[in-house]
Amino acid sequence: MSKVGLGFDPQPLEVPVENILPSRGMPPGLATSRKFRQIKVSIGEIGLIEPLTVSPVPSDPGRFVLLDGHMRLLALRELGRTHVPCLAAIDDESYTYNNRINRLSSIQEHYMLRRAIERGVSPERLAKALSVDVSHIMKKMNLLEGICAEAAALLEDRQFSAEMARVIRKMKPTRQIECVELMTSANNMTVAYAEALLAATPAELLVDGRKPRKMSGVTKEQMAKMEREMANLQGQYRLVEQTYGQDVLSLVLARGYLAKLIENAHVARYLRQRAPEILEQFESIAAAASLEGGG
Repeated sequence: MSKVGLGFDPQPLEVPVENILPSRGMPPGLATSRKFRQIKVSIGEIGLIEPLTVSPVPSDPGRFVLLDGHMRLLALRELGRTHVPCLAAIDDESYTYNNRINRLSSIQEHYMLRRAIERGVSPERLAKALSVDVSHIMKKMNLLEGICAEAAALLEDRQFSAEMARVIRKMKPTRQIECVELMTSANNMTVAYAEALLAATPAELLVDGRKPRKMSGVTKEQMAKMEREMANLQGQYRLVEQTYGQDVLSLVLARGYLAKLIENAHVARYLRQRAPEILEQFESIAAAASLEGGG
């Protein structure tokens, strides 16, 4: 059985802020946005929760390219910090690392708030610093109450509201996991979707064993159909999940082959003369592959 190697050194490095090179520019107005102010205040109050992720610059020892954490780096600079803990990539992760993830997820905000309050920062002070109501802080504090560990792990990098968590915790752990898998696969973390899943959940999978109040405009027959379709969707999701990795690998290899194929001048000329519509499709696929690699 083959072993999977670590992508990052598990031991954080203390890197001078001036030696970290951003991999992308920051959008205009970021420094005045509410999210940035919240990150800056939270770092000032309780410190940095998650290290930045960086990749060494081979041609310039001691310097690193920032893979994730641009907002945190900017906040650290404005706070006058000279060094920052970083997770360094063992291999070149600039292509594979998911730069689209907002690392300040809802669960991380929850942990930051709990840590701050455990250190003696009052909820009122946090609410004032973050420009929110105290009740909002308390909801964030209790975000994971009643949520099983497996469902919480699936939500680790997601943004979702405390109201969505309130709906999910009405279900038993096995159903929580099923519903969170459906929500993440659909990239739909809204309260409305969670409530629809709750309505389609059998009574035996609910914490109190009782179905929620009837949804307006939905008959018993429609509710039963929704439950059947939800169970079928869950089964289809698991089937797709089992073959997803192999399917993606096959797709990447096929796209790479087509890109190389049309680079051959003889092949390109033949297709242009005999099957221009096929060449057009091949070129479209190759262009899509090159755009993805350049992101």
